Amino acid sequence: MLESEKFKNMQNRKCYAYIIAGVVFQTIIILVFALTVMRIKTPSVRLRAVTVQNLHYNASATSPYFNMTLIAEIAVKNKNFGHFRFDNSTASVTYGGTTVGDGELLKGRTSARKTKRVNVTMDVSSNGFSDSTELSNELNSGILRLSSQANLRGKVTLMKVMKKRKTTKMNCTMSVDLDSSIVQILNCK
Repeated sequence: MLESEKFKNMQNRKCYAYIIAGVVFQTIIILVFALTVMRIKTPSVRLRAVTVQNLHYNASATSPYFNMTLIAEIAVKNKNFGHFRFDNSTASVTYGGTTVGDGELLKGRTSARKTKRVNVTMDVSSNGFSDSTELSNELNSGILRLSSQANLRGKVTLMKVMKKRKTTKMNCTMSVDLDSSIVQILNCK
């Protein structure tokens, strides 16, 4: 009788050990899942390419100006395991700290771990820019340096349960070659 009780106690201990090992294993799996998959990251937005159309400019010292249409391909990269739904926004172009053009970025949705490309048309004009000497010098150099900014607000949804609002910012600089009407340098932060 004593040996059968020892055998049962040993089986009970093994059973408890397996249960504890299973609970520890499941806890580790849940922790890894929560720390990697369920962490919500901020999506990124960048200018991928910019095409210049209808470029007109005058580099005279008395009344310098530039007018052009920029067609920008903006990439919204979602690094999350859930989709990112963003609201309407505006992408603006600045020269010397003054806004010289903008374009509407329509609301949309980027799937999980994907990149969505959106085209934005911006009419850019130097009307209202006050420093004519600086503008004339830059137009005479043949390279026009512009900046582009956008704020994209939206919501990341993970597994239709977790929802978190995220705002991503775009800040890019570009150099437009006035002779060939192309963007030579395009840098985004």
